[in-house]
Amino acid sequence: MVKRQLPNPKDIFEYVQFKKPTFNGKQRRLQDALTIYDLRAIAKRRTPTAAFDYTDGAAEGELSILRARQAFEDIEFHPDILRPAEDVDTSTEILGGPSAMPFGIAPTGFTRLMQTEGETAGAGAAGAAGIPFTLSTLGTTSIEDVVKANPNGRNWFQLYVLRDREVSYGLVKRAAAAGFDTLHFTVDTPVAGNRMRDYRNGFSIPPQLTVKTVLDTLPRPWWWFDFLTTPKLEFASLKSTGGTVGDLIGQAMDPTISYEDLATIREMWPGKIVVKGVQNVPDAVKLIDMGVDGIVLSNHGGRQLDRAPIPFHLLPQVVREVGKDATVMIDTGIMNGADIVASVALGAKFTLIGRAYLYGLMAGGRAGVDRTIAILRSEIERTMKLLGVKSLEELEPRHVTQLTRVAPLSVAYGEAAETASSASAPVRAPRPAGEAKAAKPAAKAGKGAAKTAAAQTAATPGTTPLEAAEQTSDAIGAVAEKVAD
Repeated sequence: MVKRQLPNPKDIFEYVQFKKPTFNGKQRRLQDALTIYDLRAIAKRRTPTAAFDYTDGAAEGELSILRARQAFEDIEFHPDILRPAEDVDTSTEILGGPSAMPFGIAPTGFTRLMQTEGETAGAGAAGAAGIPFTLSTLGTTSIEDVVKANPNGRNWFQLYVLRDREVSYGLVKRAAAAGFDTLHFTVDTPVAGNRMRDYRNGFSIPPQLTVKTVLDTLPRPWWWFDFLTTPKLEFASLKSTGGTVGDLIGQAMDPTISYEDLATIREMWPGKIVVKGVQNVPDAVKLIDMGVDGIVLSNHGGRQLDRAPIPFHLLPQVVREVGKDATVMIDTGIMNGADIVASVALGAKFTLIGRAYLYGLMAGGRAGVDRTIAILRSEIERTMKLLGVKSLEELEPRHVTQLTRVAPLSVAYGEAAETASSASAPVRAPRPAGEAKAAKPAAKAGKGAAKTAAAQTAATPGTTPLEAAEQTSDAIGAVAEKVAD
């Protein structure tokens, strides 16, 4: 029989406490954001659709960015037990200098369009956190002003080789003179990607505004106030070159860029040089053999070629071929500190965040970028502790298994069924001889069923390429399980 008593208020308040109210709206919003997706939701509410979609969107059907994010979610961690990791060290050495964490801020263009503090907020937050900041050629804050915002931190410069090569050479010299220590030579933008959200929103050069676009901005007066009362939006490092914004964007995309351009820039640049936008193993091997200081596996955040290789899937293959001592970095799709931990475990020396940083910027300016970094730091530290590792050096490929939803297109469906069968079947004791013989016809039938299922899936009207691939993979997996049984 449970003994009852009258409630004692003193006892109640030992277990229940009222949360102190926060009257600062920005501070309250950011405190309530626990994930990068929370910051994205805030950013979407507070930013006009055209500006938000410029950040959030990708090329064509946006399959590249969706697959990149899915690849990070489709992993399985393997923690070690009884290995104390009370204090973890997230610091690393990258490209000749320190970083407090294994990620930096990626280069982004039009940044002040998203929120008026732009690169100043990003550079300042990066400096305060002890991580590198990367300024884009198409940044809206100048090379010199970024140094003012981050005078004691590490600044990197991302270079588009412009059609007018002399302009690019001038930028290289300015960045070097300003003390930037690393240059990102970008190679995945011979032409602009087809970013359909931008066209639909009238976000073109010059802008093609519609009544819908204008009405969408009206409920966000703070954005208009910032936009109209702060310096003109322009590509700050290029304003002395003349030309409209449209002219400069046209200059930034040059299909004639070549290895000769890389050699020329490399001779001019006194610091470290990395090639950003590598998307296959042979190119990665060639660049490392040439002696570049590093490469970034990237498909430009899915903003250029849709259905491009997934950098995270490419990572283990590249590391295996170029060697674990080569500096291989990765971006595209990172939305959680666990994504960063998994990348390091599979051989990445460093990672870069783009949209995650911009979501924080749109959600709350400099404070929002600080919040982005704090969220990722917390997730990295917690993941490392749960894995039982004290430092990044202790992370190994054995800590991560990459799962896949899409069967490789280069493998015939019948062969994929065999592979799926051997990979997914549980370990069993050897079958008696009679049963082994009986299994062979079943395996052949399984191959045929897999082909039929794949054909039926591909023929389903209204199925998107991603849905078809996923359904095909599921069908093959189901057949494989039957064959295994």
